[in-house]
Amino acid sequence: MRELMLGNAAIARGAYEAGVKVATAYPGTPSTEITEIISGYEEVYSEWSPNEKVAFEAALGASMAGARALVCMKHVGLNVAADPLFTASYTGVGGGLVAVVADDPGMFSSQNEQDTRFYARAAHVPIIEPSDSAEAKDFTKLAFELSEKYDTPVILRTTTRLAHGQSFVKIEPRTERELVTYVKNPAKYVMMPSNAKLRHIVVERRMDKLADDCGELSINGIEYNDKKLGIVCSGIVYQYVKEAYPSASVLKLGMVYPLPLKLIRDFAANVGEVIVIEELEPFIENQLKANGIACRGKEIFSKQGELSVNIIKKAFFGASMPESEGDIRLPARPPVLCAGCPHRGVFYVLNKLRTTVCGDIGCYTLGAMPPLNAVDSVVCMGAGIGMAHGFLKASPQTKNIVAVIGDSTFIHSGITGLIDSVYNKSGTTVIILDNSTTGMTGHQNHPATGKTIREEDTVRVDIEAICRACGVRRVVTIAADDLVGLERAVKEETSIEETSVIIARKPCELIVKGQKKPYRIIEKNCKRCRACLKIGCPAISCTDGKMVIKSEMCVGCGLCEKLCGFGAIGVMEANELL
Repeated sequence: MRELMLGNAAIARGAYEAGVKVATAYPGTPSTEITEIISGYEEVYSEWSPNEKVAFEAALGASMAGARALVCMKHVGLNVAADPLFTASYTGVGGGLVAVVADDPGMFSSQNEQDTRFYARAAHVPIIEPSDSAEAKDFTKLAFELSEKYDTPVILRTTTRLAHGQSFVKIEPRTERELVTYVKNPAKYVMMPSNAKLRHIVVERRMDKLADDCGELSINGIEYNDKKLGIVCSGIVYQYVKEAYPSASVLKLGMVYPLPLKLIRDFAANVGEVIVIEELEPFIENQLKANGIACRGKEIFSKQGELSVNIIKKAFFGASMPESEGDIRLPARPPVLCAGCPHRGVFYVLNKLRTTVCGDIGCYTLGAMPPLNAVDSVVCMGAGIGMAHGFLKASPQTKNIVAVIGDSTFIHSGITGLIDSVYNKSGTTVIILDNSTTGMTGHQNHPATGKTIREEDTVRVDIEAICRACGVRRVVTIAADDLVGLERAVKEETSIEETSVIIARKPCELIVKGQKKPYRIIEKNCKRCRACLKIGCPAISCTDGKMVIKSEMCVGCGLCEKLCGFGAIGVMEANELL
């Protein structure tokens, strides 16, 4: 049987068919759906871990116990998981261990375009890259076989287009596997220097063996056509190349580290010119050049952004999209906080008070957008608290500075920053935006929601108690839509010398059950002051000089009514809803 599947769904299916027993992750677009889908397979234990480092360590522990284990994350999540990854390369595995890492060329939902392939090379672990959903499933199964054969973690690299694109996948039964018997072996798993030195030798020998063997893998293959030009590519780029230049000879790499150099040399010897086409950095190109294989690549194609069929056509033939398509100019649609978002009121207050805001990764990053214009910095998960702390240490006279972080991100990597601020006496004011979910990636649970990935009840981490346990003496919890209370709390907490926390709490409107009545403009009271536009709600606009609330978009949060000083906003009457 064949099914049309997302790349992410195919990876989940491949893990299931491979007999995976444990799957861990922290949600991160474009990888999130993998673990969500795996959670539907009863035979596989799955979890949302507090962060990617913990997720990797849990998977490594399951591998050590003899189970096949999968850990999933986006590319920046591998930064967090890099510590266990590099040493897991030394320890090797028990059961197969595969890390799926989803890169995001074009930065559709990310703060950078880093290239995961460099992590594989630095950590000395193999990395393979499928080009469609069918390969995504098959490569996942192969990754577990390679992991166990060569005693190593394996990275499966995907990109946004592969993760969220669809193609047909053959559905096969699950292969149940007995646990590999665990045998106590400190020389393998205890990485003190004396053991690690010996394991490093094992790692180098393993990579030499992989380099010798990988040319025989069926995932690497040559397709000869016109031999004037030979294109070397991998992953989703292969699909672009085949559509843009079907007459070219192609070497498709399934394993991108280590590279099958003998196969590549044979290919290069049989074509007139070699061009490497790859997204982001010249990872393959530079290795070919370093090994004396003449080629071109990044002098033709950019290091930034996604490639496409059109970009490749234009590079080779000067062709662009047909005029009928290329002349279409769609209106700009900048990202915006959802109608009714509980973060909106907080950022309205922070902008009003002219605060300097060290932000974080999440929906609330959009607090930097007009008209709120409230966020001054966003770097990585958990960075807001540490940056506010450092700012105050460099400029202690600054009083009007706050760190803003979400509830899920606080659990992920905000707690240690808070401890640093308390311990080293910076007096940072931290605002935790508690919307009771991991919002940006699609409303996943986390340890402070009291629910597991399968919606089972579990212990709910108490954020207030954590803050107090970190040494914070002043913890204020307030409704996120209480504009007056928020303004008072921010003024009070930024005026004191010690670290304090404001928890602005209101559930995300997209997960709240029940439907509230939408609001409307009461024309006779409206002064056209446009104050209601200052919160940037997409349901409110000015049309022909009049304020308008679109009932089909309004979720009835009531923030605009609290903001209006003239009683010009009220709930729609029953007869107006018809």
